[in-house]
Amino acid sequence: MDNKIYCIGCGVEIQSEDPKKQGYLPKNVVEKSEDSQLVCKRCFRLKNYNEVSDVELGADDFYQLIKSLSKKDALIAKVVDIFDFSGSWIEDVVDIVGNNKDIVLIANKLDLLPKSVKQNKIKQWLFKVLKEKGIKVKDILLVSAIKNQGVEEAAVRLDQLRNGKDVYIIGATNVGKSTFINKLIELTSGDKNVITTSHFPGTTLGMIEIPLDRATSIYDTPGIILDYDIAHYLDAKSLKLVMPKKEIKARIFQLNAEQSLFFGGMARMDFVKGERQSFTLYASNLVEIHRTKLSNADALFEKHLGQMLKPPFEDNISIFGKQVRKSFKIDNRKTDIVISGLGWITVNSDSGCKIDILVPEEIEVFVRESII
Repeated sequence: MDNKIYCIGCGVEIQSEDPKKQGYLPKNVVEKSEDSQLVCKRCFRLKNYNEVSDVELGADDFYQLIKSLSKKDALIAKVVDIFDFSGSWIEDVVDIVGNNKDIVLIANKLDLLPKSVKQNKIKQWLFKVLKEKGIKVKDILLVSAIKNQGVEEAAVRLDQLRNGKDVYIIGATNVGKSTFINKLIELTSGDKNVITTSHFPGTTLGMIEIPLDRATSIYDTPGIILDYDIAHYLDAKSLKLVMPKKEIKARIFQLNAEQSLFFGGMARMDFVKGERQSFTLYASNLVEIHRTKLSNADALFEKHLGQMLKPPFEDNISIFGKQVRKSFKIDNRKTDIVISGLGWITVNSDSGCKIDILVPEEIEVFVRESII
Protein backbone atom coordinates (compact mmCIF):
# COMPACT_ATOMS: atom_id res chain seq x y z
CA MET A 1 0.00 0.00 0.00
CA ASP A 2 1.30 3.42 -0.89
CA ASN A 3 1.41 5.58 2.26
CA LYS A 4 3.04 8.46 0.47
CA ILE A 5 1.31 11.85 0.42
CA TYR A 6 1.33 13.99 -2.69
CA CYS A 7 0.78 17.71 -3.13
CA ILE A 8 -2.64 18.30 -4.67
CA GLY A 9 -1.25 21.46 -6.30
CA CYS A 10 1.66 20.09 -8.33
CA GLY A 11 1.60 16.32 -7.76
CA VAL A 12 5.05 16.02 -6.17
CA GLU A 13 5.58 13.79 -3.13
CA ILE A 14 5.36 15.67 0.17
CA GLN A 15 8.56 15.54 2.24
CA SER A 16 9.69 17.24 5.47
CA GLU A 17 13.44 16.54 5.38
CA ASP A 18 14.88 19.21 3.09
CA PRO A 19 13.35 22.71 2.77
CA LYS A 20 15.41 23.32 -0.38
CA LYS A 21 13.88 20.42 -2.32
CA GLN A 22 10.50 20.26 -4.02
CA GLY A 23 7.56 18.91 -2.06
CA TYR A 24 8.71 20.37 1.25
CA LEU A 25 6.17 20.91 4.01
CA PRO A 26 7.08 21.23 7.73
CA LYS A 27 6.54 18.01 9.67
CA ASN A 28 4.20 19.65 12.20
CA VAL A 29 1.91 20.81 9.36
CA VAL A 30 1.76 17.29 7.90
CA GLU A 31 1.06 15.72 11.30
CA LYS A 32 -1.70 18.20 12.16
CA SER A 33 -3.51 17.61 8.88
CA GLU A 34 -6.55 15.35 9.21
CA ASP A 35 -6.63 14.40 5.53
CA SER A 36 -4.27 13.96 2.62
CA GLN A 37 -5.28 17.18 0.84
CA LEU A 38 -1.96 18.93 1.39
CA VAL A 39 -0.24 21.68 -0.57
CA CYS A 40 3.56 21.89 -0.58
CA LYS A 41 5.35 25.06 0.43
CA ARG A 42 6.26 25.88 -3.19
CA CYS A 43 2.64 25.72 -4.36
CA PHE A 44 1.48 27.73 -1.34
CA ARG A 45 3.96 30.52 -2.08
CA LEU A 46 3.11 30.41 -5.79
CA LYS A 47 -0.66 30.59 -5.23
CA ASN A 48 -0.67 33.21 -2.50
CA TYR A 49 2.38 35.37 -3.23
CA ASN A 50 3.13 34.61 -6.92
CA GLU A 51 6.62 33.50 -5.91
CA VAL A 52 8.39 30.84 -7.92
CA SER A 53 11.36 28.65 -7.02
CA ASP A 54 13.58 26.52 -9.22
CA VAL A 55 12.69 22.86 -9.68
CA GLU A 56 15.04 19.91 -9.85
CA LEU A 57 13.28 18.08 -12.68
CA GLY A 58 14.74 18.64 -16.12
CA ALA A 59 13.38 17.96 -19.61
CA ASP A 60 14.54 14.32 -19.54
CA ASP A 61 12.73 13.73 -16.23
CA PHE A 62 9.50 15.14 -17.65
CA TYR A 63 9.81 12.98 -20.77
CA GLN A 64 10.29 9.82 -18.70
CA LEU A 65 7.19 10.57 -16.63
CA ILE A 66 5.06 11.14 -19.73
CA LYS A 67 6.53 8.14 -21.55
CA SER A 68 5.02 5.84 -18.92
CA LEU A 69 1.65 6.57 -20.55
CA SER A 70 2.56 4.29 -23.47
CA LYS A 71 1.75 1.32 -21.23
CA LYS A 72 -1.70 2.59 -20.21
CA ASP A 73 -5.05 2.04 -21.91
CA ALA A 74 -6.21 5.65 -21.86
CA LEU A 75 -7.47 8.62 -23.84
CA ILE A 76 -4.75 11.24 -24.35
CA ALA A 77 -5.86 14.87 -24.40
CA LYS A 78 -3.03 16.90 -25.95
CA VAL A 79 -3.27 20.58 -25.00
CA VAL A 80 -1.64 23.26 -27.16
CA ASP A 81 -1.53 27.02 -26.96
CA ILE A 82 -3.34 28.15 -30.12
CA PHE A 83 -1.51 31.50 -30.06
CA ASP A 84 1.86 29.70 -29.82
CA PHE A 85 1.04 26.43 -31.56
CA SER A 86 4.58 25.72 -32.73
CA GLY A 87 6.12 26.63 -29.39
CA SER A 88 3.72 24.35 -27.54
CA TRP A 89 3.55 21.42 -29.96
CA ILE A 90 5.47 18.33 -28.85
CA GLU A 91 6.85 16.99 -32.13
CA ASP A 92 7.33 13.39 -30.96
CA VAL A 93 4.06 13.22 -29.00
CA VAL A 94 3.01 9.95 -30.65
CA ASP A 95 6.36 8.33 -29.84
CA ILE A 96 6.07 9.46 -26.22
CA VAL A 97 2.59 8.18 -25.46
CA GLY A 98 2.51 5.25 -27.91
CA ASN A 99 1.19 5.13 -31.46
CA ASN A 100 -1.92 3.12 -30.58
CA LYS A 101 -3.44 5.76 -28.34
CA ASP A 102 -6.62 7.70 -28.98
CA ILE A 103 -5.65 11.38 -29.04
CA VAL A 104 -7.80 14.49 -28.76
CA LEU A 105 -6.28 17.89 -29.51
CA ILE A 106 -7.37 20.69 -27.19
CA ALA A 107 -6.42 24.10 -28.58
CA ASN A 108 -6.43 26.43 -25.58
CA LYS A 109 -6.19 30.23 -25.22
CA LEU A 110 -8.69 30.91 -27.98
CA ASP A 111 -9.39 34.27 -26.30
CA LEU A 112 -5.95 35.56 -27.34
CA LEU A 113 -6.71 35.47 -31.07
CA PRO A 114 -8.50 38.45 -32.63
CA LYS A 115 -12.28 38.04 -32.37
CA SER A 116 -12.57 38.44 -36.15
CA VAL A 117 -10.95 35.01 -36.66
CA LYS A 118 -13.54 32.31 -37.36
CA GLN A 119 -13.31 29.13 -35.29
CA ASN A 120 -13.99 26.93 -38.31
CA LYS A 121 -10.96 28.41 -40.06
CA ILE A 122 -8.77 27.66 -37.03
CA LYS A 123 -10.00 24.05 -36.93
CA GLN A 124 -9.38 23.58 -40.64
CA TRP A 125 -5.89 25.00 -40.25
CA LEU A 126 -5.15 22.66 -37.33
CA PHE A 127 -6.48 19.58 -39.15
CA LYS A 128 -4.29 20.44 -42.13
CA VAL A 129 -1.18 20.84 -39.95
CA LEU A 130 -1.81 17.51 -38.19
CA LYS A 131 -2.37 15.75 -41.51
CA GLU A 132 0.98 17.07 -42.74
CA LYS A 133 2.56 15.66 -39.56
CA GLY A 134 0.89 12.29 -40.16
CA ILE A 135 -1.06 12.45 -36.89
CA LYS A 136 -4.66 11.32 -36.56
CA VAL A 137 -6.83 12.72 -33.78
CA LYS A 138 -10.33 11.83 -32.66
CA ASP A 139 -11.32 15.49 -32.55
CA ILE A 140 -10.06 19.06 -32.17
CA LEU A 141 -11.61 21.09 -29.37
CA LEU A 142 -11.19 24.88 -29.18
CA VAL A 143 -11.31 26.34 -25.67
CA SER A 144 -10.28 29.24 -23.51
CA ALA A 145 -9.80 27.70 -20.08
CA ILE A 146 -9.15 31.03 -18.38
CA LYS A 147 -12.38 32.49 -19.83
CA ASN A 148 -14.31 29.22 -19.38
CA GLN A 149 -15.12 29.29 -23.09
CA GLY A 150 -15.86 25.92 -24.70
CA VAL A 151 -14.85 24.00 -21.56
CA GLU A 152 -18.27 22.50 -20.86
CA GLU A 153 -18.58 21.33 -24.47
CA ALA A 154 -15.06 19.88 -24.27
CA ALA A 155 -15.95 18.01 -21.06
CA VAL A 156 -18.96 16.40 -22.75
CA ARG A 157 -16.91 15.45 -25.81
CA LEU A 158 -14.06 13.96 -23.73
CA ASP A 159 -16.59 11.88 -21.78
CA GLN A 160 -17.97 10.55 -25.07
CA LEU A 161 -14.56 9.73 -26.50
CA ARG A 162 -12.94 8.18 -23.43
CA ASN A 163 -15.31 5.19 -23.52
CA GLY A 164 -14.80 4.39 -19.84
CA LYS A 165 -11.01 4.94 -19.94
CA ASP A 166 -8.81 7.20 -17.85
CA VAL A 167 -7.95 10.56 -19.42
CA TYR A 168 -4.40 11.96 -19.34
CA ILE A 169 -3.90 15.64 -20.07
CA ILE A 170 -0.47 16.25 -21.60
CA GLY A 171 1.29 19.24 -23.08
CA ALA A 172 4.25 21.59 -22.96
CA THR A 173 4.73 24.07 -20.14
CA ASN A 174 2.48 27.13 -20.08
CA VAL A 175 -0.27 25.79 -22.36
CA GLY A 176 -2.90 25.94 -19.60
CA LYS A 177 -3.34 22.24 -18.82
CA SER A 178 -3.92 22.75 -15.12
CA THR A 179 -6.26 25.69 -15.69
CA PHE A 180 -8.29 23.52 -18.07
CA ILE A 181 -8.51 20.69 -15.52
CA ASN A 182 -9.46 23.10 -12.74
CA LYS A 183 -12.40 24.23 -14.87
CA LEU A 184 -13.40 20.60 -15.44
CA ILE A 185 -13.29 19.96 -11.68
CA GLU A 186 -15.32 23.09 -11.03
CA LEU A 187 -17.95 21.90 -13.51
CA THR A 188 -18.37 18.54 -11.77
CA SER A 189 -17.78 19.33 -8.09
CA GLY A 190 -17.81 23.09 -7.64
CA ASP A 191 -14.27 23.06 -6.17
CA LYS A 192 -12.12 25.90 -7.47
CA ASN A 193 -8.38 26.11 -8.21
CA VAL A 194 -7.47 22.68 -6.87
CA ILE A 195 -4.36 22.42 -9.06
CA THR A 196 -1.63 25.05 -8.89
CA THR A 197 -1.50 27.21 -12.01
CA SER A 198 0.91 29.93 -13.06
CA HIS A 199 2.73 31.30 -16.09
CA PHE A 200 6.02 29.88 -14.78
CA PRO A 201 7.36 26.73 -16.46
CA GLY A 202 7.32 23.48 -14.50
CA THR A 203 4.43 24.20 -12.14
CA THR A 204 3.08 20.63 -12.23
CA LEU A 205 5.84 18.28 -11.07
CA GLY A 206 4.06 14.92 -10.93
CA MET A 207 0.89 13.25 -12.14
CA ILE A 208 -2.18 14.58 -10.32
CA GLU A 209 -5.18 12.24 -10.16
CA ILE A 210 -8.75 13.54 -10.10
CA PRO A 211 -11.41 10.77 -9.91
CA LEU A 212 -14.10 10.91 -12.60
CA ASP A 213 -16.14 8.04 -11.19
CA ARG A 214 -15.52 4.93 -9.11
CA ALA A 215 -13.40 3.29 -11.76
CA THR A 216 -11.72 6.03 -13.81
CA SER A 217 -9.78 9.26 -13.32
CA ILE A 218 -8.43 12.26 -15.14
CA TYR A 219 -4.73 13.04 -14.69
CA ASP A 220 -2.79 16.27 -14.97
CA THR A 221 0.78 15.60 -16.06
CA PRO A 222 4.01 17.60 -15.90
CA GLY A 223 4.50 20.11 -18.69
CA ILE A 224 7.27 19.15 -21.09
CA ILE A 225 9.88 21.89 -21.42
CA LEU A 226 10.66 22.75 -25.03
CA ASP A 227 14.04 24.44 -25.26
CA TYR A 228 13.46 25.97 -28.70
CA ASP A 229 10.76 28.25 -27.29
CA ILE A 230 11.80 31.79 -26.40
CA ALA A 231 9.87 31.74 -23.10
CA HIS A 232 12.21 29.02 -21.85
CA TYR A 233 15.03 31.60 -21.64
CA LEU A 234 13.16 34.46 -19.96
CA ASP A 235 12.96 35.32 -16.28
CA ALA A 236 9.67 35.89 -14.44
CA LYS A 237 9.69 39.65 -15.02
CA SER A 238 10.11 39.22 -18.78
CA LEU A 239 7.59 36.37 -19.00
CA LYS A 240 4.86 38.62 -17.65
CA LEU A 241 5.31 40.88 -20.67
CA VAL A 242 5.83 38.20 -23.32
CA MET A 243 3.03 35.79 -22.44
CA PRO A 244 -0.21 37.49 -23.53
CA LYS A 245 -3.18 37.68 -21.17
CA LYS A 246 -5.60 39.56 -23.43
CA GLU A 247 -6.75 39.49 -27.04
CA ILE A 248 -3.81 40.25 -29.32
CA LYS A 249 -4.07 43.48 -31.27
CA ALA A 250 -2.57 43.27 -34.74
CA ARG A 251 0.14 45.91 -35.28
CA ILE A 252 0.69 46.95 -38.88
CA PHE A 253 3.90 48.56 -40.17
CA GLN A 254 4.44 49.99 -43.66
CA LEU A 255 8.10 49.38 -44.42
CA ASN A 256 10.56 50.08 -47.17
CA ALA A 257 13.42 47.71 -47.88
CA GLU A 258 16.41 48.07 -45.52
CA GLN A 259 14.27 48.82 -42.46
CA SER A 260 14.21 46.78 -39.26
CA LEU A 261 11.76 46.02 -36.45
CA PHE A 262 12.83 45.00 -32.95
CA PHE A 263 10.62 42.87 -30.67
CA GLY A 264 12.03 44.33 -27.47
CA GLY A 265 15.53 42.86 -27.27
CA MET A 266 14.45 39.30 -28.05
CA ALA A 267 14.22 39.27 -31.84
CA ARG A 268 14.69 41.49 -34.88
CA MET A 269 13.16 41.47 -38.35
CA ASP A 270 15.17 42.90 -41.24
CA PHE A 271 13.24 43.73 -44.42
CA VAL A 272 16.22 43.08 -46.68
CA LYS A 273 14.75 43.25 -50.16
CA GLY A 274 11.39 43.95 -51.77
CA GLU A 275 8.91 46.65 -52.66
CA ARG A 276 7.33 48.84 -49.98
CA GLN A 277 4.66 46.79 -48.19
CA SER A 278 2.86 46.15 -44.93
CA PHE A 279 3.85 43.70 -42.20
CA THR A 280 1.35 42.63 -39.54
CA LEU A 281 2.82 41.69 -36.17
CA TYR A 282 1.11 39.42 -33.64
CA ALA A 283 2.77 39.37 -30.21
CA SER A 284 1.85 40.26 -26.65
CA ASN A 285 0.49 43.80 -26.53
CA LEU A 286 3.09 44.54 -23.82
CA VAL A 287 6.07 43.80 -26.08
CA GLU A 288 7.30 47.09 -27.52
CA ILE A 289 8.14 47.24 -31.23
CA HIS A 290 10.96 49.58 -32.32
CA ARG A 291 11.54 50.58 -35.94
CA THR A 292 14.89 51.71 -37.30
CA LYS A 293 17.01 51.70 -40.45
CA LEU A 294 18.79 48.43 -41.14
CA SER A 295 22.09 50.32 -41.22
CA ASN A 296 21.53 51.46 -37.61
CA ALA A 297 20.16 48.19 -36.22
CA ASP A 298 23.39 46.57 -35.00
CA ALA A 299 24.51 49.67 -33.12
CA LEU A 300 21.06 50.17 -31.59
CA PHE A 301 21.00 46.58 -30.39
CA GLU A 302 24.49 46.74 -28.86
CA LYS A 303 23.76 50.01 -27.04
CA HIS A 304 20.21 49.44 -25.80
CA LEU A 305 19.74 45.68 -25.20
CA GLY A 306 18.11 45.21 -21.81
CA GLN A 307 17.24 48.89 -21.45
CA MET A 308 15.22 50.51 -24.25
CA LEU A 309 15.12 47.13 -25.99
CA LYS A 310 13.38 45.03 -23.34
CA PRO A 311 12.55 42.33 -22.44
CA PRO A 312 14.89 40.78 -21.59
CA PHE A 313 15.91 43.19 -18.88
CA GLU A 314 19.47 44.26 -18.25
CA ASP A 315 20.03 41.75 -15.43
CA ASN A 316 18.84 38.80 -17.52
CA ILE A 317 20.29 39.25 -21.01
CA SER A 318 21.52 35.60 -20.94
CA ILE A 319 21.50 34.18 -24.48
CA PHE A 320 20.00 37.26 -26.11
CA GLY A 321 23.28 39.14 -26.45
CA LYS A 322 24.42 36.89 -29.28
CA GLN A 323 21.98 36.42 -32.16
CA VAL A 324 22.14 34.61 -35.48
CA ARG A 325 20.54 35.50 -38.80
CA LYS A 326 17.86 33.23 -40.29
CA SER A 327 16.85 34.15 -43.84
CA PHE A 328 13.54 33.61 -45.63
CA LYS A 329 12.42 34.29 -49.19
CA ILE A 330 8.68 34.94 -49.21
CA ASP A 331 6.73 34.46 -52.44
CA ASN A 332 3.43 36.11 -53.29
CA ARG A 333 1.37 34.04 -50.84
CA LYS A 334 0.11 35.20 -47.46
CA THR A 335 2.71 33.76 -45.10
CA ASP A 336 3.46 33.79 -41.37
CA ILE A 337 7.03 33.96 -40.11
CA VAL A 338 6.82 32.38 -36.65
CA ILE A 339 9.22 33.09 -33.80
CA SER A 340 8.58 30.28 -31.36
CA GLY A 341 7.17 31.51 -28.06
CA LEU A 342 7.01 35.14 -29.13
CA GLY A 343 4.46 35.43 -31.95
CA TRP A 344 4.51 35.83 -35.70
CA ILE A 345 4.77 38.28 -38.60
CA THR A 346 2.24 38.00 -41.42
CA VAL A 347 3.68 38.92 -44.81
CA ASN A 348 1.29 39.45 -47.72
CA SER A 349 3.64 40.25 -50.57
CA ASP A 350 2.45 40.71 -54.16
CA SER A 351 5.93 40.55 -55.63
CA GLY A 352 7.92 38.54 -53.07
CA CYS A 353 10.56 39.73 -50.63
CA LYS A 354 13.52 38.66 -48.54
CA ILE A 355 13.26 38.76 -44.73
CA ASP A 356 15.93 38.05 -42.13
CA ILE A 357 15.07 37.21 -38.53
CA LEU A 358 17.75 37.65 -35.88
CA VAL A 359 17.27 35.59 -32.71
CA PRO A 360 19.43 33.48 -30.40
CA GLU A 361 20.48 30.32 -32.21
CA GLU A 362 18.41 28.14 -29.86
CA ILE A 363 15.08 29.71 -30.89
CA GLU A 364 13.09 28.09 -33.66
CA VAL A 365 11.94 30.33 -36.54
CA PHE A 366 9.97 29.03 -39.54
CA VAL A 367 7.34 29.95 -42.13
CA ARG A 368 3.82 28.56 -42.39
CA GLU A 369 0.59 29.19 -44.22
CA SER A 370 -1.09 32.17 -42.56
CA ILE A 371 -3.41 31.20 -39.70
CA ILE A 372 -5.39 34.49 -39.90
